Parts: sequence; C-alpha cells; structure tokens
Amino acid sequence: MDTVDTYLDGLQQALAALSRDDVRAVVSELERVWRDGRVVYLIGNGGSAATASHMMNDLVKVTRVPGRRRLKAIALTDNVPLMTAVANDQEYADVFLEPLMSLLADGDALIAISGSGNSPNIVKAVEFARARGTRVIGFCGSPGGRLAELAHLRVIVPAPLIGQQEDGHMILDHVVTMALAERIAAHPPSEAETRL
Repeated sequence: MDTVDTYLDGLQQALAALSRDDVRAVVSELERVWRDGRVVYLIGNGGSAATASHMMNDLVKVTRVPGRRRLKAIALTDNVPLMTAVANDQEYADVFLEPLMSLLADGDALIAISGSGNSPNIVKAVEFARARGTRVIGFCGSPGGRLAELAHLRVIVPAPLIGQQEDGHMILDHVVTMALAERIAAHPPSEAETRL
C-alpha cells in the first residue's frame, strides 16, 4: 500500500467509527439554539480555523428555510484585527476569550474545533464559556484532549493523522448543517415567521 491507500483507508475507517448518536446530539443542540433565537460561536486554530469559518458559512446559508427565522452564527476566527491585537497586546491564549467575554449571552452555544483538544486558546475559551453556563460542542481528534473532557457534547474523529481528523471535522460540518436544515424545515412557522 502507498500513502494514497493508507490515508484514504484510514479516513474511511475513522468515518465508519464515528458515533452517529453524538452527531445527532449536536444537531439537536443547534436546533435548540435556532429555536431560541440564540447565537452559535465557532473557534479553532490553523486548519480548524478554516473549518470554523466554513461551518459558519454553512450554518448561516445551508440552514435558510423560507418562512423560518435564520440561524445566527459567528466564527471568531474571522476577526483577524482583533485576534492579532489581543495576541500582540496580551497573549495568544486570549484571542477567543476576549470576544466571548463581550459577546456571549444566555442560551448561546460554542463550537470548538481542535485536533489535539489542548490548544491553550481553545481550552481557555471553553473554560470561560462553561463557567458562564454556555453549552460547548467539541469537534475533536483522537483521543480529544482537554476539549473532549470539557465539552458538553463532543464528536471525536478517531483517526491517527491530524489531516484525517480535519477532514472528518469538515464532513461533520456538512452533515450537521444539512441535518439541521431538514429539522428547521420540519418546524411549523411561528406567527411572527409567517409575516417574514
């Protein structure tokens, strides 16, 4: 076997081992956030930052259903000026904590994406969110690190390579957003929504 076979076979095995119940639990939590009119915040580093941005795009766009309220989602990875200001003036571990301190409100949710689960800026933001009563969803690699321990809901991609873990997180984005859109469409519109 060469690298192509090894990588793709490993990814296939990891996807087959994903807990479908854990994925459905994430969809249910995001449905609750949508139903309550709250906000989903997303964080990650490197490739996981790209996934956070992509997932925010999909949560906002893919879940649009005519006649239903829209889901609110914000990727904190997308505010580069604030991230670099905090990293420069304080420390990099605070780059997600700082905006969460200003933005988090009751009923919001935080999606944290991390292969290792031990990045200081992810852990610090998650600890703050939990202390504030915010529900935390972790998209983790294997074994999941501190993020898997702290998250209320977690989906662990049981792959040995970080690239495979990131691939799994991107697939989770698409599965979760499509399933959420289906659930939103199944809700009867509220009286306020019928006037949209």
